[in-house]
Amino acid sequence: MPRLIGAHTIDIGGIPMAARRAGNAGMTALQIFSAIPKYYNEKAGVKPERVTAFHAALAEAGIARTAVIVHAGYVLNCATPDAEKWERAATALTKELERSTTLQVRGVCFHPGAATDNDRDAGVARVATAMTRALETVDGATKLLVENSAGAGNTIGRTVQEVAGILASLPPSLRARAGYGLDTCHLFASGYDISASENACIGVLDAFEQACGEPPSFLHLNDSLGTLGSNRDRHMLLGEGEIGIDAFRWLLGDPRTRDIPLLLETPQAIEMLAEDDASADPDDERMVALLRSFVAAP
Repeated sequence: MPRLIGAHTIDIGGIPMAARRAGNAGMTALQIFSAIPKYYNEKAGVKPERVTAFHAALAEAGIARTAVIVHAGYVLNCATPDAEKWERAATALTKELERSTTLQVRGVCFHPGAATDNDRDAGVARVATAMTRALETVDGATKLLVENSAGAGNTIGRTVQEVAGILASLPPSLRARAGYGLDTCHLFASGYDISASENACIGVLDAFEQACGEPPSFLHLNDSLGTLGSNRDRHMLLGEGEIGIDAFRWLLGDPRTRDIPLLLETPQAIEMLAEDDASADPDDERMVALLRSFVAAP
């Protein structure tokens, strides 16, 4: 069965251009930012004409809205014990879900943040509280998705138990609108050796599914510059890092990778281009073709 393979493409010229670049690279999935990720964007909305243009570009590219993930801003820290910073992050997370719901995409993923007081259990609870507020405030089909972390410092979400703990802390009435996704670089950096063997790799998916009660809602497919357990969040092209190519072949062979966005966040050959240039990135094209070859292989 075909896989939904895509990437976080360059959005110079706006998110419609990101969709066109994805389509021109042969992608069937896409990740975008709904606002500039270096800011909280607590008040930023999405104008109707932007939604219309984005949907038209997706249709032109042959990408379903249900194959699109929005990545929340990097500055959000919903695990912080600082009340003022937490309030701002929780408000921004709610706004991320609102914008993503307006765009009618599958989900919005976010990094849980860091428990700077070193109280990991409290950090898990604070992330769940922020998610609860967002889900209670914004109604709709778009899901709010926790992304596992690489584990540097006091970042939350580096273990199966922490990701499952966040989701288990949500009110039962809201749980169906939440989920999680796994980043392969983060898994490896936090100590999950998905490169050791096929059984070990698939066993990681099994562990998360058993603890969380469901399979992942998306995968970020990234090789790792850092070694196993290094806690370094540095992405590499597939097969050019410490994970190696086999793990990605094993993952594409697992039935849980059907019908979910499989998204590259790997380095791209083109960093800047004109706003009206919808050219595909050569490295994105190469990585997409590589992943497709794993599905087509006997």
